[in-house]
Amino acid sequence: MPTRTASATWKGGLKGGTGTFKGQTGLAGSYSFGSRFENASGSNPEELLAAAEAACYSMALSAGLERGGTPPTSVDTTAHCTIEKVGDGFKVTKMRLEVRATVPKIDAAAFRQVAEATKDACPISQVMKGNVPIELDARLS
Repeated sequence: MPTRTASATWKGGLKGGTGTFKGQTGLAGSYSFGSRFENASGSNPEELLAAAEAACYSMALSAGLERGGTPPTSVDTTAHCTIEKVGDGFKVTKMRLEVRATVPKIDAAAFRQVAEATKDACPISQVMKGNVPIELDARLS
C-alpha cells in the first residue's frame, strides 16, 4: 500500500509568521495565524483535515452501500472541522459531517444504518476516534 507525503514550512513567529504546505500531487496552499484562528484569507490545517474526512467518508460510504447491494448514484459530504482555544492552546473539538446521497432501492432507515457504521469505519475517522467527536447528519437526497 502507498505512503502519501506532504510538507509544510513556517517562517517567523506564531502571530506574524506565514506558512505554506504542499502535497506530493500538487495540492498546495498558504496559511497564517489569521487564516487558522481568525477569519483571514488563506488555508489552514483544519480545512485540510475536513477535506480528508469528507473525501474518505464519501468513498467509504459508497463502498458500504455497494457491499450491501445498494450502490449509490452519488454521495456528497461536507465536513466542518472546529478548532477552539482550550486552556493555553488550541484543540480540534468537533468534526461535523453533512451527507446527502442518492441511493436507489434503499429506505431511510437502512441508509442511516450504513451511514452511521461508516462514521466509525472510514480510515480518517479512525484517526480521530477517541480524540475528536464526529457528528453526522446523513440523509437521502
